[in-house]
Amino acid sequence: MASQRQKEAVEKWILAEDFIFKDNHAKKRYQTYLQRFVDSVFLEKQPDRVPVFITGTFLVPNLYGLSPYEAMYDYEAVIEAHIRFLRDFDPDYALTPTTIGSGKVLEIIGFKQYRWPGHGVPSTSVYQYVERPYMEDHEYEILINDPSDFWLRCYLPRVCEVFEPFAKIPPLTDLWEIINYTPFFSAFGTDEVQKALNKLSEAGKEAKSWVEKVKSFSLEAKALGYPVLVGGTTKAPFDLIADTLRGTKGALIDMYKRPDLLQKALERLTPIAILQGIRGARASGNPVVFIPLHKGSDEFMSDRQFKTFYWPTLRTLIEGLVEEGCIPYVFAEGSFNSRLDYLKELPKASCFWRFERTDMAEAKKKVGDWVCISGNVPPAILMHGSPQEVKDYCKRLIDTCAAGGGFILSPASTLDEARPENIKAMIEICREYKG
Repeated sequence: MASQRQKEAVEKWILAEDFIFKDNHAKKRYQTYLQRFVDSVFLEKQPDRVPVFITGTFLVPNLYGLSPYEAMYDYEAVIEAHIRFLRDFDPDYALTPTTIGSGKVLEIIGFKQYRWPGHGVPSTSVYQYVERPYMEDHEYEILINDPSDFWLRCYLPRVCEVFEPFAKIPPLTDLWEIINYTPFFSAFGTDEVQKALNKLSEAGKEAKSWVEKVKSFSLEAKALGYPVLVGGTTKAPFDLIADTLRGTKGALIDMYKRPDLLQKALERLTPIAILQGIRGARASGNPVVFIPLHKGSDEFMSDRQFKTFYWPTLRTLIEGLVEEGCIPYVFAEGSFNSRLDYLKELPKASCFWRFERTDMAEAKKKVGDWVCISGNVPPAILMHGSPQEVKDYCKRLIDTCAAGGGFILSPASTLDEARPENIKAMIEICREYKG
């Protein structure tokens, strides 16, 4: 069951002592909707109705006529759109512009790992990942020996123009005792490093401006009675390798050609991933930590590969977060039909799993008494269907998954667009239909 530290963190989150709400109705709404979410996750009792968790990146800007470019560059407009969404749609939980990010910051640092609106893709397009091997196969030992040094002097110079000069600075571990300090800092006196430091300062000021506006939105949403459901983010160790560093092709090859090095790297990155999730949760005062799963699906690897390379460190990551009072929110992208039995190795009633293409009837049957499950209204229906089609699909999901509690209705993916009447239909059905 939920750990004592989880219960303590949740109690503090729900009570929100000393926080000033707009009025008593807003406070009651906030606490009631959070309690409904917690009851679902901890499997302690069946809530009065199914919670509905609308997820989106560029969804809200799209609903209010903002292009992806405007969403990334006009902070005031994107914040205002998210406030309007709360008032117009009355969702259970607030959507935030956090994952949209600032195009201005990306420009300043010369970010090369993504193409974003107006920079590699049209202003009407959402951002796109540029998959390349950002770590070579012979660099595993460097990563394993000192991940922070690898990030600073190898990885970041490849993905951000501003960090390119850092490839030439000495490792920070060269700083020991007085005789080394003066020669070490000479590297920071070069013109290219000085220029980079100035750019980093500029990026920091711009990022601070954006973060302050997003924080202000989250506080306003809370004051109105709309909780934000995600407090921190981290990644499965295998995905740090297969997404961020080696790319899909590189990771596939590594499973066959250098499995021992891959295993060592996964184990090395696991405590780093745990701490990242904990930091976000503690900084926000929100114990929910989002973990998107990309390369662990049925489509990507065999069960043997999942059992060997993906699951052990993911399980350790989830367990580590639970031990520290966090609630892991795991988004299993693709199909996890053949992975469901693994979930029973996790602490019971300690996390919730959102599924994209997994058979929800099987998920309910196999793990519905062990973990909270969430999903999985197809984006195609939300984009092109009618409100009645949306409600009918949601009813079938509620009938399949809601009995006994432990179910949260959500889209199958993180939305960038949908018909507004269909989003309203998805929210309304949970208030109209108990199953």
